[in-house]
Amino acid sequence: MGLIPQTFIDELIARADIVEVIGSRVQLKKAGREFKACCPFHNEKTASFWVSPEKQFYHCFGCGAHGTVLRFLMEHDRLPFPEAVEELAGRVGLEIPREATAAAGARRVDEPLYELMARVAQFYTEALSRDARARQYVANRGLEAGALEQFSIGYAPSSWHEVLRRFGGTEAARRSLADLGLIIERDRASTREGERYYDRFRDRIMFPIRDSKGRVIAFGGRIIDQGEPKYLNSPETVLFHKGRELYALYEARRSRASLQRLLVVEGYMDAVRLHQAGIAYAIATLGTATTPEHLKRIFRLATEVVFAFDGDRAGRGAAWRALQHALPEVREGREIRFLFLPEGQDPDSLVGAEGRAAFEQRLDSALPLSDYLLRELSQQSDLTSPGGLARFSEQMRPFMAKLPDGVYRDLLLARVARTIKVSPERLEELWRSSSGPAHTPAAEPARWVAPRTRVSAGRGSLVRQAVTRLLQYPGTAVQVTPEDRAGLDGSTEPGVDLLRELLDHLQSQPARNSAQILERWAEHPSCADFEKLLQREPLVADASIAGAELRGALAKLRDLVGIRRLQALEAKDSAVGLQPEERQEYLSLTMQRGSGKARRG
Repeated sequence: MGLIPQTFIDELIARADIVEVIGSRVQLKKAGREFKACCPFHNEKTASFWVSPEKQFYHCFGCGAHGTVLRFLMEHDRLPFPEAVEELAGRVGLEIPREATAAAGARRVDEPLYELMARVAQFYTEALSRDARARQYVANRGLEAGALEQFSIGYAPSSWHEVLRRFGGTEAARRSLADLGLIIERDRASTREGERYYDRFRDRIMFPIRDSKGRVIAFGGRIIDQGEPKYLNSPETVLFHKGRELYALYEARRSRASLQRLLVVEGYMDAVRLHQAGIAYAIATLGTATTPEHLKRIFRLATEVVFAFDGDRAGRGAAWRALQHALPEVREGREIRFLFLPEGQDPDSLVGAEGRAAFEQRLDSALPLSDYLLRELSQQSDLTSPGGLARFSEQMRPFMAKLPDGVYRDLLLARVARTIKVSPERLEELWRSSSGPAHTPAAEPARWVAPRTRVSAGRGSLVRQAVTRLLQYPGTAVQVTPEDRAGLDGSTEPGVDLLRELLDHLQSQPARNSAQILERWAEHPSCADFEKLLQREPLVADASIAGAELRGALAKLRDLVGIRRLQALEAKDSAVGLQPEERQEYLSLTMQRGSGKARRG
C-alpha cells in the first residue's frame, strides 16, 4: 500500500460534507449559518460545539477541540489517518489511489519488521508469566495485572541467546533482529556462526514502545537487580526515532476521545503507575530531553502540558531544558506548566502513596512556564539594584526572542518591563539597541521601527486580515494581481513571510475551502495559528467582499512600505543628511504620498 496523494485528499475534502458526517454521530441544530451541538469530546449541558459548512471546520469553545472532517473522524472514531481517509472515501464513493514512491516501497518492506517486533513482544510477555522472580519484582513495584496487560509488559530472560535462538534461525532473520536492535553483532566474527550475535536485552522488565497505530517499534528494559544502565532502550532503527516518540501516547489516546491535558514524566514505570491510578493522560520521554518534535506532537492532541520532574538537581536540569525547547511553541490557547515533586519522590512512588486525587491537585497548582522562567532568572540577579535589573533584562532577552508573536509574548513582555520599571516599548528598544555589534544612529537610520509594530485597519493587523480572508475564501487568491502584492517583498511587518507563502501556495495550487488548506498544511508550524484564526474570525458576507478586503489590506501594506522608507530617510536627514540619490528618493516618495492622499481624498 502506497502513499495517498495530496490531490486525492483535496478532492475528498471538497466532496465531503462535514455537517453530514458529524451529524451522523452528533445531534446538530441549525444556528444561523452554522450548526451547534453539545460537544462529543467532553461533558457539557450548554451547547458550545459548532460546525461551519462554509469553512468545513468544527470547533468547541468549551474544550478547544477543532479541525476538519478528517480530524473529527480520527478523534471521535479513534481512527488512524489512513483509516479515516478510507472511511470518508467510502462515504463519498471515491476509490483511494496510491503513489508507488520510494517511501511507500520502504513501508511495504517494513511490514515484516513490525510483525517480528510483535512476536518478540509476545515472547517477552509470556516469559514474564513464567518467571517467578520477575513477577515478584513487578508486584513489588505495585504493577497490577490490568496494567501489565494494557502495556504488554514483559520480561527478557537472563540469557545471552534466548531471542537469537527463537527468532534468528537464518542469516536473514539474524540480520532483521540486528536491524531492530534486538541482538548485537560482536566486533569480531567468531569461527562459530552462533557466537557472532548476542541478545541486547537480558534479565530486564520489558516495556514495548508503540507508534500511533499501536505497533511495537522499540523496547525499554529496566534491570531487576542492581546494575548499569538501569534503563536500556532500543537504538535508533528504521522503525524507531527516539526524538519523535513518546511512551504511552498510544494508550493515552485510546483512553479518551479528546485530550485536554498531557502529563510528561521521565520514566516508563512512572507513566504506567499513573495510568493504573486513573491518570490516563501520562506519557514519558524515552530517556532523552523533551524535543521540539515531542512538543509539536503533544500540541496536536492537547492544549495543556504539565512536565513533572523530580525535585533533585537532575530533575531541575531536565525542567530547564524542557522550558527552552517549549518557548517556540508557546502561544495563546496553549498552557505549559511545571511540577516539581518533593525530594526523594518520583511520580511512580508519589501517586502510589497519595492516590489520584491528591496527585491531580498538585498538577492543578503546577507552575506556569512564565512564572518558572521569571523565578529562575530573578534568583540569579539582585532586583533591588540597577546593575541587577540590567542583568535580569539581558538574561531575559534571548528567551523572549524565542517566543512567537502573540498575546502571550506581549503579556510576558509587560511583566518583564514592570519588573525593571520601564515601558514595554522602551524595553524592546533597549534590547534591539544592545543586539549585534556596536553602531551609531546614523549607521541604522530606521532603528525607530519596532519589529513588532502592528498597523491596524480596524480588525487586527493588516497581515492578519489578509491571511484570514485567504483562509476563509481561498479563491480570492486568484484575484490578487502583481500590483496588489507589490509591497509584500519590501515589508517587514510581523507575519508577512507567512502571508507571502500562503498567497504563493494558493495562487499556484488553488483550494476550494478552508479545510483543504488545513489538510495541506497539517505539518506546517503555522497550521495551529490558521486553525485559531478560523475559530475566532467571523466570516464576511460573501467572497466578493472578502476579495475586496484582501486587496485593500495588501494595498495598505504596500503604502506602509513607502511610509516606513520615508520616515527612515527623514530620520537620517535630521541626523547626518542625505546623499543625492537618497534626496531624490525622498522627494519621489513625498510626491507619491501626496498624490495618494489626494486620490483617496
